[in-house]
Amino acid sequence: MDHRNDAAQTFLATRRSHPPKMLREPGPDRDQILRLLTLAARAPDHGKLEPWRFVVISRAALDRIKPDLHAAVLQATQDQAAADKAASAFDSPVVVAVISSPVDSSKVPEWEQVLSAGAVCLGLVNAALASGWGAAWMTGFAALDQDFAAAHLGVKPGERVAGLIHIGSRGEAPPDRPRPDINAKTGWL
Repeated sequence: MDHRNDAAQTFLATRRSHPPKMLREPGPDRDQILRLLTLAARAPDHGKLEPWRFVVISRAALDRIKPDLHAAVLQATQDQAAADKAASAFDSPVVVAVISSPVDSSKVPEWEQVLSAGAVCLGLVNAALASGWGAAWMTGFAALDQDFAAAHLGVKPGERVAGLIHIGSRGEAPPDRPRPDINAKTGWL
């Protein structure tokens, strides 16, 4: 039986993230987002622990959070350009925060659970791209500053933001970037 999927291989060989500054309205609606999250949740998950969760940040919520993000970055770094850049990432039509939420387990190390959350991030980006949206996996201050993430994204103690997945309509096609030299990155035993 042939399980080859040439269309999937072509997609994976040509997929390209779309930076937030290149995303446009409209973004996906609630039903479309739920479909994307369902696809993303088909990630590797040793022990079926589901050590992650989603926080969907709508355009209205992004507008409310953006000034607080700008102020927090400015206070932390005293750098106007850094604050402007961080806040501009919240111009995306919709952002999904993938929260790494490890579960106590004697069988599954926390590291594997964190990797599962990362796999969900890539799965969400790929699901969005395959569905015709533009998407990118980012972090930045909003994800990495635990106090900000707790106050604005509902991140609980013991959790971290694995990624902020920006999704919207595709603008102009982003240029491709240099890809790794696989031979230089590969060892054989």
